[in-house]
Amino acid sequence: MSNINKKKKAIDIFRSYGIPLTGKRKTANFFHELHMDKIFVDGLIFELELELEKIIESEKLHKLESPSMVLEELFAAV
Repeated sequence: MSNINKKKKAIDIFRSYGIPLTGKRKTANFFHELHMDKIFVDGLIFELELELEKIIESEKLHKLESPSMVLEELFAAV
């Protein structure tokens, strides 16, 4: 899967969770600004890892607080 296709897939997954990746929403905190529970954030990250075939290290998972941070981590080594 090409890098462009992976990015499109990631955008679709975020949209399915009701998170548009435009404007301030892409840097919004999952818990404080987007009002998401930890279980939904974990599900979102799991789905992204599954579809993009990339695993985020467990030490880094706790530091991910916004959609842009998740995308940065997923595409860092792609």
